Amino acid sequence: MSIIPPSGTAEDAREGMRTEAVSPRSRTWRAFVRNPFGLVSLAVLFLIVAVALAAPLIAGEPGGYSADVLAPPSAEHWLGTDNIGRDVYNQIVWGARTSLAVGLGASALAIVLGAAVGIGAAYFRRLDTPLGMLIDVMLSLPILPLMILVAALAGPSISTLVVVIAVFSWPEVARVVRSQALPVVDLTYVNAAHVIGAPNRWVLLRHVLPAVTPVIVVSVVLTASRAVLSEAGLSFLGLGDPSSWSWGTILYNAQRSGVLASAWWTALFPSLAILLLVVAATLTSLAYNDARNPRTRGDSAR
Repeated sequence: MSIIPPSGTAEDAREGMRTEAVSPRSRTWRAFVRNPFGLVSLAVLFLIVAVALAAPLIAGEPGGYSADVLAPPSAEHWLGTDNIGRDVYNQIVWGARTSLAVGLGASALAIVLGAAVGIGAAYFRRLDTPLGMLIDVMLSLPILPLMILVAALAGPSISTLVVVIAVFSWPEVARVVRSQALPVVDLTYVNAAHVIGAPNRWVLLRHVLPAVTPVIVVSVVLTASRAVLSEAGLSFLGLGDPSSWSWGTILYNAQRSGVLASAWWTALFPSLAILLLVVAATLTSLAYNDARNPRTRGDSAR
């Protein structure tokens, strides 16, 4: 008597082979584009970056005076004007350049420091305790008062903001990278590399660093958005670079001129720009985390 295999078995097998043939990177991207929040948030981030890069083409450089003092939003001035007649739209577009430059610069420096400390603490076990204590101490410090103190002592400049924000941002990156690197350094292929005499630098670059790269990618986006928020806070307190425009500088000028209550647009639109960037970065990071997790993207169901 012949046995008829269940219907769909061959199709399921071919589907499984196709799934196995797809690289993890492709599966992650496919899962990411199926998330509308992540896709829209990524588009918003690219739009903000494009606006910052194309600022000289889409807005005039803010400066000088005009007769339209504290003009509300209109067809002539889309986002209104400030207390000396400068267009708020131009300020926000040009301010995106400085805010993103500080955010990306501080994020890059914080990622380098945090990844080095986190991987070093996980890989070199003798350094785990002292580096872990350093991370805990840095995380327990009152960040905002110390940032204000250091920025005030060093003097207002973009480079000062980048260094100050990065110095107080790397511990969070180090803690996350360390937690991801700890199980990697005990895996079989890492131990096998030690057995065959591979140098530590080769093991770190070939095995450990690629394993924690997804976490570093997420940290770059989140740290950059937080750095923009920190820059806005420091600039709002008058510790930003007075020779350049940023979203925090716009808020500082509105607060210093005393028009926050009467001219709401001078504070609302820069605040919305900061909020939009932070929310878009957060949603993009969450969507990427879900996309690279086999459980949340549905791979475990196959």
